[in-house]
Amino acid sequence: MSYWQGRDKKKPTGGRLHTSKEKRRFELGSAPTETAMATKDESKKAASGYGGNIKVRLDEAAFVNVTDPRTNTTKKVKLLKIKKNPSNVDYERRGVITKGALVETELGDARVTSRPGQDGLLNAILLK
Repeated sequence: MSYWQGRDKKKPTGGRLHTSKEKRRFELGSAPTETAMATKDESKKAASGYGGNIKVRLDEAAFVNVTDPRTNTTKKVKLLKIKKNPSNVDYERRGVITKGALVETELGDARVTSRPGQDGLLNAILLK
């Protein structure tokens, strides 16, 4: 299913807005990639973007790049559990990883700073 990201056909007052053009292909969006925790290996998906660009979307994540702010070092560690997702209560129940989600890693709890559904990687900052 496609998502149309063009102009709304209603005025702020609720009246109808007569558009002078039809829907265009460049106005189409796509469904959000809901990154989940992987059991074995990570899986990525390539999606074509506007202008011939390629977006890499992370479907399942098994590892996370964790940065320790005290030592300023980054390590690739195993993802153990998704603890909390403040962006959506339903995401928390289903275990979807988005930016701002709290995850449990081998080093401790960390907050996700990247957008895995759009960047194709999972970065996080270690919490105290």
